[in-house]
Amino acid sequence: MTATVARARAPAGLAQAIDWLRAGRLDDADAALEALSRRQPAHADVLHFRGVLRHRQGRTDEGIGLVRRSLSLRPRNGAAWNNLGNLLVEASQADEAAASYRQGIAHAANAGQAANGWANLAALLRKLGRPEEAVQACRSALALQPAHGPGWYILSRLLADQGEVAEAVQAYSRAIALLPQEASGRAQVLRALMVIGERERAAGLLREWLAESPEDPVAQHLLAACEGRAPERASDAYVSRVFDAYAESFDASLQRLNYQAPALVARAVHDALGEPARALDVADVGCGTGLMAPLLAPWARLLAGCDLSAGMLRQAKRRGGYDRLHQAELVHYLATQPAAFDLVVSADTLCYFGDLHAAARAAAQALRPGGWLVFTVEALEQDEAPFRLELSGRYTHSDGHVRAALAAAGFAPARLQAVVPREEAGREVRGWLAAAQRPLSSGPA
Repeated sequence: MTATVARARAPAGLAQAIDWLRAGRLDDADAALEALSRRQPAHADVLHFRGVLRHRQGRTDEGIGLVRRSLSLRPRNGAAWNNLGNLLVEASQADEAAASYRQGIAHAANAGQAANGWANLAALLRKLGRPEEAVQACRSALALQPAHGPGWYILSRLLADQGEVAEAVQAYSRAIALLPQEASGRAQVLRALMVIGERERAAGLLREWLAESPEDPVAQHLLAACEGRAPERASDAYVSRVFDAYAESFDASLQRLNYQAPALVARAVHDALGEPARALDVADVGCGTGLMAPLLAPWARLLAGCDLSAGMLRQAKRRGGYDRLHQAELVHYLATQPAAFDLVVSADTLCYFGDLHAAARAAAQALRPGGWLVFTVEALEQDEAPFRLELSGRYTHSDGHVRAALAAAGFAPARLQAVVPREEAGREVRGWLAAAQRPLSSGPA
């Protein structure tokens, strides 16, 4: 989010402290601000930037208190209201953050400061799953300052979310011209370029990205999709990067996708196991933010979750319902849990694997005899290949490949059902819902 710095009526030494704060020299900034505080303990600007510093030091609650004290002295300080909003976002106090941004806009010293407030509010509203309000906030920022880079950048993300790919690309192009260092959103817009058929343009931009950052996992993965290549799976680095960035807005974004994967998996579990009795040891692999936890709880004596993304696991811990949470790649995790579970589920995670043999083998090893594996993948409806890396960055799988991987791992013949686990850009995404049982007698697993 955009931080706003005001220097009006600043005491001597505050400007240097702010420069150190911006440069990340937190110890120097701390020493300077403490010295100013001893001389002027009730100075609104000193309290304000001490609060921002405390947040940078990982002491956000203390920082919020300091900025609030500053505002009690100067309640019309738009910059302080804006920064208070930033701190409240980090403290997961969304409603108070939105109110603070609106106060910052109302008391902005100039159009640029007001535009920053609108852009910050737009980013928050996007995170909260309120896209129409977020778009309007972006437009308000851009009406005040047409060359406002963050406003164009956030607008590009919102338009891409809504499937308005051509408009998203235009907005992102404006953002990059104004903020050439801003790269965190370009994967989304590059996917949009590919979806509307601009593969060559997207491939050129991806090669430029890799020239800047040759090891970037997102650029590597998307270029493979753009060029029609299909690595056996997405790299751990790609999955971690994408979902760490996505974690806080993940649940809200799924509301736009008519996301059905968890409910479909729960239905298949019921079909396989019957009425729940809280008697099973259950693993939710690729657990994400924990959407499966309440659906699996009726069957679970013990519920373990694993995910590669630390950000997603933080959200799962906050939601609750798991007895254990592990940060791990799912094949490695399952391979280290021999005969530990009666049920393994994976909702919308194996679409980041191309070849499913290793995942199926690891699941079979982790299951006790008679245990069940239930999962969804996206469907490759023509069987010209076992799997394909799509422009979305996810894989689709033929039913033949799903069945073959499960059979090779020693599972009994799988139940495979055509389903629609989600929508994307207003279109249904076809998928497979698979359920397979490890036989009571030993097999290849």
